Amino acid sequence: MPRTVTSCAACLAWGLTFSQGVCLACYQFANPRDGNPYGDCQACGRRQRVRKGYCRLCWCQARDDRRRLASDARSAVVLAPYLTGIRWQQLFLSISDRRQAPPRSAPRRYGVKGRPRKQPPPAAGRPVSRWLQEPLLPAGRRDYRRGVIDLRAGPPPDNPWLAWALHLAHSTAETRGWAPVVRRAMQRVLVMLLAEHREPDRIRVSDFAAAAAGQYINLDYVVEILTTMGVVDDDRPPSLEGWMTGKLAGLPGPWRRDLTNWGRLLRDGGPRSRPRHEGTVRTYLNVAADAAASWPHRDHLREVTRDDVDAYLSALQGRRRETATTALRGLFRWAKTHKLIFRNPTRGVRGVTVPDLIWPLLEPDDITASVTAATTVQARLCVVLAAVHAARPGQIRALHLDDVDLTGRRLTIAGNSRPLDDLTAQVLLDWLTYRRERWPHTANQHLLISYASALGHGPVSHTWILNLRGLPGTLERLRIDRQLEEAVATGADPLHLAAVFGCSDGAAIRWATNARELIGEPHATRLPESP
Repeated sequence: MPRTVTSCAACLAWGLTFSQGVCLACYQFANPRDGNPYGDCQACGRRQRVRKGYCRLCWCQARDDRRRLASDARSAVVLAPYLTGIRWQQLFLSISDRRQAPPRSAPRRYGVKGRPRKQPPPAAGRPVSRWLQEPLLPAGRRDYRRGVIDLRAGPPPDNPWLAWALHLAHSTAETRGWAPVVRRAMQRVLVMLLAEHREPDRIRVSDFAAAAAGQYINLDYVVEILTTMGVVDDDRPPSLEGWMTGKLAGLPGPWRRDLTNWGRLLRDGGPRSRPRHEGTVRTYLNVAADAAASWPHRDHLREVTRDDVDAYLSALQGRRRETATTALRGLFRWAKTHKLIFRNPTRGVRGVTVPDLIWPLLEPDDITASVTAATTVQARLCVVLAAVHAARPGQIRALHLDDVDLTGRRLTIAGNSRPLDDLTAQVLLDWLTYRRERWPHTANQHLLISYASALGHGPVSHTWILNLRGLPGTLERLRIDRQLEEAVATGADPLHLAAVFGCSDGAAIRWATNARELIGEPHATRLPESP
């Protein structure tokens, strides 16, 4: 709306007015949706929008008269007696018309700033256990949503298990800096679960998961407190089970059975195999499911031939073919060991050799674009750690406060101690200042924390780290460019790279080979000149 500085047509106050020639307060006072009709003001006689027979100018004058003439608390609240006695108007500036609470002669009812702070729950420990008869049959499903109790209406129920849980929740909230809304939600859930708890009852997570979600509390926090008390039965299925069910749903029955058993063995490990990371299990199962879908005429692992395997692998290239070869080898080796097949069709299949990429150095404009995109304090810290110290995103997430020594000017990344330059030190100081002001009570010892990780002890998520997608200089690309720049500047010396960045011998040799390609000496090692 067009605005100008002039006198308001309704209250005559000098200040900012809008297209109708009135100030914002009069515009809201005379809103047609409120049903305020035009009429003659009973005090000043002007024809304006009136409320209870008086215009806004007279209401403002009555408020000023109340402040001057009020003698008791009752008359300091009511404006009606002062409206009938208005005989003149005191003009004012619109910026000075601010509603202020009248001074109080007595303290507020609930303290200085409203309701007083509730006292923390009394310290409590585990109740004394006594001999009890174990139930013969497992208890049925309980509906905890009916047990919601409002703690504002009175004290919590008298239960020693509930008192212990509230004390643990209060201690956890103090050490992790939980917000008041999180504390209240946790208290409501604990009262709901433990108001009638008796030993040796066990609380199943599946029974109260929906009730905890209705109270807007993280289920993992509740499970953590109940696990400390030893009263919870975490019967939630692993996330991998649900994913496998959906991924293998379209395959024949024998394929689903065998791939599910193989995936569980990869996840949990066995007598002769170590447990694999969940991401590795998902990758291998993806390859196996895609291969099974490409063999629609094969209803069992026993029917797969060498030609089927070669036909599937020939359609892949590069890293995808290398990963698929490894996954299929593991699948059929496991099937042969457990006597599910008569012959291993992947026997003698050779994996492809993917040559190492030759990375070029980034252009200065690409680095400038990445630095410009880092607009927050944590983003600048991520860019500096990647571009100056060649830190991977996973290593940045894993940094702890103890890894930063500002006094000794040292920084430890993945166990490798490095000198701390002025740029990194300044960025670290800015981030630590912001971290202290934003989360002053957090107990998380990681250097980088977020709104979610500040409530616990783990690192930030991999999606929280600045990834600079869409730009040539991502964090990983900045790390590669830093190592290549060091290799080119030192004559492609792998020993120097291993000492500076703490990388393995094979990685140092690969970076040195890449640097020799860039400096034009692929078959020779150019040592740095001695001083």
